[in-house]
Amino acid sequence: MQLSARNQLKGKIIDIKKGPVSTEVVIDINGLNIVSSITTGSAESLDLNIGDEATAVIKASSVMIGK
Repeated sequence: MQLSARNQLKGKIIDIKKGPVSTEVVIDINGLNIVSSITTGSAESLDLNIGDEATAVIKASSVMIGK
């Protein structure tokens, strides 16, 4: 699959917290954890499991940096 988003980070799913409406998925990317909240329906359709390889795709019109 090709996507227009340039920020595609590959890693492994290390945690899944399933809720009735939304599911939190944590992906380990070289020691950095990326957390995504997706619908539980989407998580079930993707058949996500701990240990699966996955890609975090980040698409944003702006990126804020704080110090």
